[in-house]
Amino acid sequence: MKKWAQKLGMVALLLALWEGLSRSGIWSPHLFPGPMKVAESLVAMAKDGRLGSATLRSLGRLSRAYLLSVSIGVPLGLLTARVAFFRNAVKPVVMGLQALPSICWLPLALLWFGLTDAAILFVVVMGSVLSIAIATEDAVNGLDPQLARVASTLGVRGPRFYFGVLLPGALPGIVTGLKLGWSFAWRALLAGELLFVSGGLGQLLTMGRELMDVPQVMAVMVAIIVIGIAVDRVLFQTVETRLRRRWGLTATV
Repeated sequence: MKKWAQKLGMVALLLALWEGLSRSGIWSPHLFPGPMKVAESLVAMAKDGRLGSATLRSLGRLSRAYLLSVSIGVPLGLLTARVAFFRNAVKPVVMGLQALPSICWLPLALLWFGLTDAAILFVVVMGSVLSIAIATEDAVNGLDPQLARVASTLGVRGPRFYFGVLLPGALPGIVTGLKLGWSFAWRALLAGELLFVSGGLGQLLTMGRELMDVPQVMAVMVAIIVIGIAVDRVLFQTVETRLRRRWGLTATV
């Protein structure tokens, strides 16, 4: 109860600060509406179906791109951690590309794929796959060397070692990397959707800007924050907490 009270108190404080700034006269009420105006816009978009449709469209794109990123990033991270060629030749390339913001891939994506979903999916994959690969490599490298020695002594090699020792031991770190990759993918998706008609949350933001409808812009931003927090809390944090407890990495109380 104390934790919930602290969280609700912080939310109330932020809303009060927001309302105070909107009434201070520093900005025009049209350019900086208060929480009630934004809430009204959010409810209106929910009622007419625009918000639900845009959310489903964005999450559909995100799911496809993220699953592709995981299917590439996790094996790439394992190979980088365990195979000398990938560690010496591929890892520097991965680290270099990771320093490139994902939105920088959009011009190439538009030239290669045109104004299609494939362009956005490509940007999302490039925004998340490298972080997943790096996190997976770190998780494998952080594995207790004693596990590998014991497995070798017991004759556990090949697929039995990878699927019975290596992956389970590195799983908590891999899940943390998947969580990080999802956050990068979410940001890359919205950045891509902002730049052309896409039918997602990014398009709602663009429409609000073009119509000078600031409450709509802020309402979509609030929806994006809520969706991000919900996915993190319901999916990733739940899985991560259970794994860490199962692996004895946190207290069970």
